[in-house]
Amino acid sequence: MSVTPDIDPAKRLQDVALGMPITADMSRSDLLLLQPLRQHQVKVVAQARPRSISSLYTENLVNQVLSTHEAPLALEALRRRRPRQSQVEFVSGAPVVQDVRPIFDGAGRVIGLLSFETSLIQLERHRHRHRSFRRAIEWMKQMCVQGELAAADGLSPFQEMDGVLLVDSQLRIIYLSGIANNLYRRLGYVEDLRNRPLNYLHTGDDVLAITAMQTGRPVEVESRFGEHEWIRKAIAVWPSPGRLGLLQRLAPIGPAVEASGVIIALHDATDERRKKAELEVKSTMIQEVHHRVKNNLQNIAAVLRMQYRRAHQAETQLALKEAIARILSVAVIHEFLSLDESQSINIRDVCQRIVSQTRQVMVPGKQVEFGIDGPAIYLPSQQATATALVINELVQNALEHGYEHREHGQIRVVLTDLGDGAKLEVCDDGEPLAPDFDLSNTTSLGLQIVRSLVQADLRGEISLENQAGRGVVATIVFPKAIINMGAAPK
Repeated sequence: MSVTPDIDPAKRLQDVALGMPITADMSRSDLLLLQPLRQHQVKVVAQARPRSISSLYTENLVNQVLSTHEAPLALEALRRRRPRQSQVEFVSGAPVVQDVRPIFDGAGRVIGLLSFETSLIQLERHRHRHRSFRRAIEWMKQMCVQGELAAADGLSPFQEMDGVLLVDSQLRIIYLSGIANNLYRRLGYVEDLRNRPLNYLHTGDDVLAITAMQTGRPVEVESRFGEHEWIRKAIAVWPSPGRLGLLQRLAPIGPAVEASGVIIALHDATDERRKKAELEVKSTMIQEVHHRVKNNLQNIAAVLRMQYRRAHQAETQLALKEAIARILSVAVIHEFLSLDESQSINIRDVCQRIVSQTRQVMVPGKQVEFGIDGPAIYLPSQQATATALVINELVQNALEHGYEHREHGQIRVVLTDLGDGAKLEVCDDGEPLAPDFDLSNTTSLGLQIVRSLVQADLRGEISLENQAGRGVVATIVFPKAIINMGAAPK
């Protein structure tokens, strides 16, 4: 459990950074790792915000360069080569205590500074905790400074409602937080657990603590006790030698004694695991519903195809053909939702399916090529449904009116991601629009449907015009709706 005296400075700073997240959580402090620069400046190279309380910072400070005016205490600690602590007034006006500690390399040179920044309120609360626990947190903070908590990088966060148990080197319980006490009460331990041996608890905490002490590395396990699911973390802690004296002159060489105690953090994951399981069941049920809706829509389309083949009037056949295309466009969305629980739909994939379906029902003899350009654009299901109907109507309109008297041509769907919005263009090289064409007064049912969907459902704008070199171009621009189920896949 010792630190190599001639360790590489870059590796030392990296080890410090890896131990910062769990240290920030346990100490309820914001941590900044500072690297000295020339001309009395320091650079923030790592930052850790506590997950157990609200952070003092809302912005990311990494890579910011701080001058004497902005970081006077850090530069004083650098100049004096010793820890410095002072109360300052934070940006929000709240009093904050800064505790800045130098980081030394194997030759005793200051290669960095670790600043612990704690609100005065949190510091006062900490002062009322058990003396042994305060001492253990102090050991942990200095272990972080020395890079001895690098292995804690893989630990899950310590959260606000997690409990804490502290045992000494003889595995005797010397401190329990109120939350930890309540967690053990749920398992049937209603008596006072202080001063009892850790193996009094039949939860395997003693094995966890012994492993952490013997290896000098944090340990995390998930356990089930009846209906309760816990996540437990064990971190062995020890005092650093020469904390107030040799630290300024010698490189840290690690503890000269065995681990003096173990901090055990307890997280009850029962409710979140149950909710996760319930969500998975609901998600499966919803996907099954979408699958059945898709099948039902396809069955309806099949029935309409039968009627289409039996119809003799051209007007009836056209109405049935358009109805089939609209139904299948909606079915495409339900098919995607039955396969992907993220509830976000890739419109490019939707375009591919609609174009494929259009080819299958195209009038025999027509040789119209289809193309799709542009990136994948993800939209929530409701917005994707409206977009699918718009694409279908525009493609059908281009086929019906652009190639009524032509056998050959090309229709292209062009997608453009505008960041917070999207642009959809359907271009065809068929018959141009009449000079007096007015989209707002069109008698085409398909274009009326498109205009209504774009304005009412997509909250967007539509235009239809002749463009030199591109033919007839229908352009739809609309803002993206927020996808509530998380980021779209890449």
